[in-house]
Amino acid sequence: MLLVLIMAAVLWGVGAMLKTPKRLRWGVIGMLWLGVVLLHLILPDGHPLRMATGESAALWLLIGGFAAIVLAYRWGLRRLRTRVETRQEPEKKSSFSEAELERYARHIVLREIGGPGQKALKEAKVLVIGAGGLGSPVLMYLAAAGVGTIGVIDDDVVDNSNLQRQVIHRDADIGLPKVQSAMQAMKAQNPNVEVRPYQRRLMPEVAEELFADYDVILDGTDNFDSRYLANATCVALGKPLISGALSQWEGQVSVFAPYLGTPCYQCIFPEAPAPGLAPSCAEAGVVGPLPGVVGSMMAVEAVKLISGAGQSLLGDMLIYDALWGETRKIVIHPRDDCPICQKTKEKGA
Repeated sequence: MLLVLIMAAVLWGVGAMLKTPKRLRWGVIGMLWLGVVLLHLILPDGHPLRMATGESAALWLLIGGFAAIVLAYRWGLRRLRTRVETRQEPEKKSSFSEAELERYARHIVLREIGGPGQKALKEAKVLVIGAGGLGSPVLMYLAAAGVGTIGVIDDDVVDNSNLQRQVIHRDADIGLPKVQSAMQAMKAQNPNVEVRPYQRRLMPEVAEELFADYDVILDGTDNFDSRYLANATCVALGKPLISGALSQWEGQVSVFAPYLGTPCYQCIFPEAPAPGLAPSCAEAGVVGPLPGVVGSMMAVEAVKLISGAGQSLLGDMLIYDALWGETRKIVIHPRDDCPICQKTKEKGA
């Protein structure tokens, strides 16, 4: 018997030196045990090999049975632990640490948000298209508000000309991809949020798969192609789209959700304007704080949608004129001949 134990120890030691996985080492020792048991069952009584390995198979069978009981117990314990952890995982995701309760205290004491609203924010997944002028305040305020998962898609890099208004980026970030710069700022502001950066342009071949994983989409882009694509994808998937736009001293915000009876973006802007009629910020200029104002409004709309607080800008468009300090809200309606949302409604019918 001592000979077998020495052989087992040698096999284990050699396996350890070769950095063989423990499971494989235990398998080799199991084969050794099986070989000894077979020797005792095949060879006659008094055979030298039987005498050298314990004379009888009974002792080895007892050892094997005891090992099997231990392995079965450990396997059952592991299965039970896995089931408990799986059941508790959603609860852990929704629960708040003491630090988080203190961080979000001003939300929690608000009657319209409270604990349930803050929990909804933590469980929410929000995608922001663009990490520029509008995306900067949107991303920072969503992270600060405790939105659990925030995706950001942008293919641009930080440029010196961005820093006059894109406050999520710093001078040291010039040359970095905007999604990476934004992620660093968001994680520095709130390490409890999960940030998913997508360093690419939003294209038709990826839009639907990307949007499907999020609850709310915020569009902070500066071109009509991306806005139309985001709108069509949100309509097709039944996702709310919070859209913002800027020009010089004026900005606008609205929430489009045709599945709730509102118009879609293309109902209001059926065609892209002719070249030169809607110049970009680079061409026409934009006052620095304006994206902060409009982007913050977009973030507020996202918080309201997720938490169920107040009345969202569903079917309304809020227009802010920074030059004269005026705001106005206009009612917007679905368009019967809209090629996007009316087609989807006909399919649903």
